[in-house]
Amino acid sequence: MIPQEILKKVRHIEIITRSLVEDVFSGEYHSIFKGLGMEFSEVREYQPGDDVRSIDWNVTARMGQPYVKKFIEERELTVVFLVDASASGLFGSVDRLKNEFAAELCAVLAFSAIKNNDRVGLVILTDQVEKVVVPKKGRKHVLRVIRELLFFEPRHRGTSLREGLEYLIHVLNRQSVVFVVSDFLDRDYERPLKILAQRHDLILMRICDPRELELPPLGLVRMEDAETGRVEVVDVSSDRVRQEYQRLVEQRRASQESFFKSAGVDFIDLRVGSSYIEPLMGFFRMRERKFR
Repeated sequence: MIPQEILKKVRHIEIITRSLVEDVFSGEYHSIFKGLGMEFSEVREYQPGDDVRSIDWNVTARMGQPYVKKFIEERELTVVFLVDASASGLFGSVDRLKNEFAAELCAVLAFSAIKNNDRVGLVILTDQVEKVVVPKKGRKHVLRVIRELLFFEPRHRGTSLREGLEYLIHVLNRQSVVFVVSDFLDRDYERPLKILAQRHDLILMRICDPRELELPPLGLVRMEDAETGRVEVVDVSSDRVRQEYQRLVEQRRASQESFFKSAGVDFIDLRVGSSYIEPLMGFFRMRERKFR
């Protein structure tokens, strides 16, 4: 039996995200994530203006007049969420934790996917792959994905995006849409990311909390690395300390963005405490222009 408080929270996210899919993102998802090709539907008589390359010569010879093949878009896709559940996701300085924000974000995209009859899968990782939910269709399945995102308790605290990316390289046989949802506080994932991007439609969703970008002048602060447990006392009242921290953060983020662009991978920047609607709409508009 699933506890009532868990069901209540999952239901709350379903209400929020499904209404967004219906009212805000209706049609956007379908327009930018095309099917993997075209499949044969039927033949019909040739009409002036039809592409001669679509003529079915066997039927034409049999019927004594030209017939053309009709095709329909092979709509069905597999959508996989690779979600970073390392301990840094348990940080939050505003209205929610980073991992709660990630769960709601994935829910919006998952409900968009099942509305289009696509399959949805989930891979949760820390410094290793900890949970795999095989791609399936339907509302019940998406609710299970949301439940796992909200309440799965990982065994490890560290991060290895490389492990998750390499896992997907080996298990995804068919071209898929892959969303990587992480704060990207990691390294040595560049090579598998490039390989995965060559085989699949890869979208990176970088989540951060405002306090990770800029330190407030609070005096002596005890800081703990959530993943390693390392503790340091830092004087954040110092302008020099805050400026150096901000410089390093901006340098790391700019370096990541430069790599993402060089790898030809789309990425979306998202900040906890701010709406994800505008960044997603901006992404949808960009993709529509890109593939127009």
